[in-house]
Amino acid sequence: MELTPSAHLDTFPRDHLPPAGQWPELLFDLPELNYPQRLNCGAELLDRTIERFGAGRPVFRTGGGEVWTYGELRDQVDRIAHVLTSGLGVVPGNRVLLRGPTTPWLAACWLAVLKAGAVAVTVLAQQRAKELATVCEIAAVSHALCDIRSVDDLAMAEVPGLRITSYGGDSPDDLLRLAAERAPEPYAPVATAADDVALIAFTSGTTGRPKGCMHFHRDVLAVADTFSARVLRPERDDVFAGSPPLGFTFGLGGLVIFPMRVGACALLLEQAGPTQLLPAIAEHRVSVLFTAPTAYRVMLDSLDAHDTGSLRRCVSAGENLPAATWQAWQERTGLRIINGIGATELLHIFISAADDAIRPGTTGIPVPGWHARVVDSTGCPVADGEPGLLAVRGPVGCRYLADPRQEDYVRDGWNLTGDTYVREPDGYFRYVARADDMIISAGYNIAGPEVEDALLQHPDVSEAAVIGRSDALRGQIVVAYVVLREGVPTGDDTVTALRDSVKRRLTPYKCPREFVFLDALPRTPTGKLQRFRLRALE
Repeated sequence: MELTPSAHLDTFPRDHLPPAGQWPELLFDLPELNYPQRLNCGAELLDRTIERFGAGRPVFRTGGGEVWTYGELRDQVDRIAHVLTSGLGVVPGNRVLLRGPTTPWLAACWLAVLKAGAVAVTVLAQQRAKELATVCEIAAVSHALCDIRSVDDLAMAEVPGLRITSYGGDSPDDLLRLAAERAPEPYAPVATAADDVALIAFTSGTTGRPKGCMHFHRDVLAVADTFSARVLRPERDDVFAGSPPLGFTFGLGGLVIFPMRVGACALLLEQAGPTQLLPAIAEHRVSVLFTAPTAYRVMLDSLDAHDTGSLRRCVSAGENLPAATWQAWQERTGLRIINGIGATELLHIFISAADDAIRPGTTGIPVPGWHARVVDSTGCPVADGEPGLLAVRGPVGCRYLADPRQEDYVRDGWNLTGDTYVREPDGYFRYVARADDMIISAGYNIAGPEVEDALLQHPDVSEAAVIGRSDALRGQIVVAYVVLREGVPTGDDTVTALRDSVKRRLTPYKCPREFVFLDALPRTPTGKLQRFRLRALE
């Protein structure tokens, strides 16, 4: 493996890539994946898009009605890039932390960091001081651009040597004031190598020390040129929106990379839960929606009160999409949700299907440019119909930042995602469970998501999560945590009704032996279920 000479003056990113022998095999089967050796993805998404489609097209909208054109965005990005390099001393290869709500300014800072040849480390506005300190330590972050509303926790992290520059405030050294004071001067993007690190995305891991996933400039374009171009197939006049923040790669792709690659527009909402999404779809005529399965299920209850006729594409990822949710959404809207599985380690979605190729209850087939198979614990492929570990490879691969867990994720050139899957005889991949979420009860293997899907088909169930509880007799028993629809009692009659409903759909040994009723399930900001918190309750 030979890398192109780097443009980075700060060599930390290259120095901390995994050893060559621990890399996954990379595939560039599609002609559009043959990128030049010199490539700056910030310039590709912004400057090259303007060359193709013009500067006057809208690129970002806000919930308050503000509209940014591509030309206006480039003006701000170039001003910020000049401040970064001339005023703040950022050099190519430096890691720059980005923190704040989902706004055009956060996206502009991300693009400016990339054009300046630095490495973007975008984190969540909700993360607290201890978490931020860990991220800054792992990535050796030197600079931070932070929305004034999100500065306090970052300051409390007390990261040695970190230079924090806030934006959106009224101080003399506010980033936006410094940018506005500069003459409008184009910024020549740094001629980064296609395999220079562009961003470090940290896993939203449930336990343990977070892992920094290092992605190259070409990787940013590769996810747009595979999943987005070949499965989603966006159009120039599309308006994208969604719930995931830009600190998650699901949101970064769906709200910045994919629309900008085709000259489309994104609605950036600071609050983007189900109750905010539905009115926003109607007001801004959103046509492409990215959110989690739970949000689709919650929105079903309020569909009649909102106009969703502008929608033409709905994408679900982050956790398994139950067949019951897919079917209910299709019946109510006429739209087929594009299910998909992605990973921070692989940047975005790599198995999916759209339109007539969708098979409800499955994730789909490998996205063009990607390969997938199901293997046993030794890495050997298992027969179709048999459960095993999902193994994937394509144009993007896992490269943890100086982390010994690289050897666990990459084996024999394949990325092992930690998911248990079945490959059906027709080539479709069906999700079973996270590999560590399998419940073994009295010798039976029980997939929690399968039981959850059965529970969600009962009309009284709003949300459901199923885990295993240690049991002296059976090893584990199946426990269901359930959120009921408003007004439904939590007594024995409801338990009996739910148990009977599951037994009508599944083999009786899979039925929960205990039900726990909650007002809400613990979830990440993107809606991903946090089963580890339920296990902690156990």
